Amino acid sequence: MCSADHDDTPHDAATPAHDAQPAADQRHGVTRTQAEDAVRILLRWSGDDPTREGLLDTPKRVAKAYGDWFSGYAIDPEEYLKRTFEEVGGYDEMVVLRDIEFESHCEHHMAPIIGKAHVGYLPSGRVVGISKLARVVDAYARRFQVQEKMTAQIARCIQDVLKPRGVGVVIEAAHECMTTRGIHKRGVSMVTSKMLGDFRDDARTRSEFLHFINNGAGR
Repeated sequence: MCSADHDDTPHDAATPAHDAQPAADQRHGVTRTQAEDAVRILLRWSGDDPTREGLLDTPKRVAKAYGDWFSGYAIDPEEYLKRTFEEVGGYDEMVVLRDIEFESHCEHHMAPIIGKAHVGYLPSGRVVGISKLARVVDAYARRFQVQEKMTAQIARCIQDVLKPRGVGVVIEAAHECMTTRGIHKRGVSMVTSKMLGDFRDDARTRSEFLHFINNGAGR
């Protein structure tokens, strides 16, 4: 379906850039200097000396990294979905985007969450450029998150803006707060899902979606 695959929307106010960051030295009422001082405190708390050569520029680097990792707070994910395509030749079957890789951070320990999201919806006359689905995932991932909440946020955003007949979102992720601390269990992934509309009410629709994301169409 060429119209759904085509994505020539410029990065303007309606479609913020993936890595957009405020140019100012102040974010959310906190100055860059305050943020860098907080990093120095954590370095001392960890037992190291923030004035030694290897750590001198670390506070600056961490503040810059936070601007990237948590850029989702400056983005309204709904804006990505507002440009849609209606000339789709009568297509009204499921649209699925698999294996959307993302990086997030656990709101409990600030540790990384690394995973993939699978998104599907049943259009009701309008479809959206497929890159926009990935951008919605990214916008929510680039915040402090709980995986269950993130899964529901993505599904609800698509449902509220596109008004499809149904939405399905499945997320598989590894949580570093479990693998690098606490119970120290590696190779463990968490799977969450959110089904809305026909994906929730119709077992055949839900089964088709799960088949697509687990096996791929035609496999």
